[in-house]
Amino acid sequence: MSNFSGKLSKIANNTDRFLRGVFLKQKNNSGLIKPMKYGIFSGGKRLRSAIVVNTGKIFNINYKKLIMVGSAIECIHSYSLIHDDLPSMDNDDLRRGKLSVHKKFNEFTAILAGNSLLTLAFEILSGNNLKVSENCKNQLVNTLSMCSGHSGLAGGQYSDLTFENKSILKKDTINMQKKKTGELFGFCCESVAILKGLNFKKRKKLRDIGVDIGLLFQTIDDLIDYQGDSSVVGKPTRRDQKKGKATLINLIGYKETVNFAKNLKKIIDKKIKKYGTKANDLLESVEFIAERKF
Repeated sequence: MSNFSGKLSKIANNTDRFLRGVFLKQKNNSGLIKPMKYGIFSGGKRLRSAIVVNTGKIFNINYKKLIMVGSAIECIHSYSLIHDDLPSMDNDDLRRGKLSVHKKFNEFTAILAGNSLLTLAFEILSGNNLKVSENCKNQLVNTLSMCSGHSGLAGGQYSDLTFENKSILKKDTINMQKKKTGELFGFCCESVAILKGLNFKKRKKLRDIGVDIGLLFQTIDDLIDYQGDSSVVGKPTRRDQKKGKATLINLIGYKETVNFAKNLKKIIDKKIKKYGTKANDLLESVEFIAERKF
């Protein structure tokens, strides 16, 4: 796993290097550049970019293209975290041990900086630097739009907030988490299929793997919130329970949620192993997610 940590750091560094280059080309007369950079360069592990790169290895996709797509996804992820921390949503003052964007600046700046990171993702995918066909770009933009909007991430966040302090079925909780977290991971894998020009059936297989990886990530995230050390996590823990969040832990208990995560990982591993030894780094990504403590 230490070897994988080195690989993950390399991908994170390359992702950040590309993103810094993107910001260098932006007009500096915007007051939003500083909060955008504060939000996206906040110490994240760039796991989503790593999933793109490690899925791409299966199909020998050009590394630079994978980093560009991964960077666009990290923009979407960062926008969602900025908005997630807002007082009208999860009301968190800290993110990764630092002040949340709305606490560092103010609420309207956080909203607009998040919106700007959202649109920057599509600027990256549709720009001239991504050397793929226009049809490929259109498919990437269209698919990421659906994964990020009301039928994906945003819709999942809406359900997450409306489910608070209500009696929610297990299947509805899982579906909510698949939308909120899983859909973006789904795009991480499906984007590679789009770059490769695979048919819809093969695209769906990869997308489903990504959605399951996202569900595993969210389940582990909930377990960390329940049992984790706030000084390690970088924000207060036990927040889900206090807020009455619809989580598997609150529905079926801690031990059963651990078992759910273990069984889900087995299902994911079985699907990934069908792609042979070139999928080893993707398997290690899943192992890293399952074993993470923060």
